[in-house]
Amino acid sequence: MANEENELEIRKAVRERYGQLAKSGRGKRQSVSCCGSSASSIDKELELAKYLAGYTDEQLKSLPERVKEVSAGCGNPTALIELREGDVVLDLGSGGGMDVFLVAQKVGKKGKAIGIDATPEMVWRAREVARKEGYQNAEFRLGEMECLPVESESVDVVISNCVINLSPEKDKVFKEAFRVLKPGGKLAVSDVVALGELPKEIRDNLDNWAGCIAGAIEEKEYIDKIKKAGFVGIEVKERHIYTLEEAKSIAESVGGDDFIKIIGDILKTGKVPKVASSKFVAFKPKN
Repeated sequence: MANEENELEIRKAVRERYGQLAKSGRGKRQSVSCCGSSASSIDKELELAKYLAGYTDEQLKSLPERVKEVSAGCGNPTALIELREGDVVLDLGSGGGMDVFLVAQKVGKKGKAIGIDATPEMVWRAREVARKEGYQNAEFRLGEMECLPVESESVDVVISNCVINLSPEKDKVFKEAFRVLKPGGKLAVSDVVALGELPKEIRDNLDNWAGCIAGAIEEKEYIDKIKKAGFVGIEVKERHIYTLEEAKSIAESVGGDDFIKIIGDILKTGKVPKVASSKFVAFKPKN
């Protein structure tokens, strides 16, 4: 479905969904991940963050409550690579800012954590949290992954958590990530991939795009796109294939009817491939 005629429709559907989630999360406990879409208890959301995404108790306890109200992602990209004090780290599709704030704690006052998101409501929300909580080394910019508002060769690390699958132009995303990285810089991504080709009826559904399914590509194709952008040393650090039981657990915990409809039905039919959360690491060559 991703072509010039409907890219705008895809982008609009994604922004509308996550914009609504950002607004509805104000003052509530809301999950804004690709795993669900409705409010639930913060305790259950955090259990999912630990189990499926790989966040530690220490990391979750270090975050402001307002950040944990908007939990996100299908992995923990901050655990894939070693962050150093003074690093400049860019998060593609930063949402409510969970990974940005974790990075800000790691890189210290001399470093910087920058979040980019195309949904204004998410950026506003994250900026508000940063201001109220005193995160002076965390910055949030409104922009698209395919055309980053970031200077070339200005970033040490690029991370992303379950967002690149939402882009109808993934080649541009990886080219932009390559552009903004310094020589020798690192890419650490957790994302949803398809373990086989998804059928047309899945890909043509805008709700499935917003639900992180229709835009998922096969893992090999994903790696090929990273390589085509110029990255080297590409490695799949981990792969977690979602089971029907996990789909049901996630749906029950976050109230995500969309998830059980999109993921659960796919797994039950056996007519289409399974989906997985894969974690990738790659490097921009040194000069």
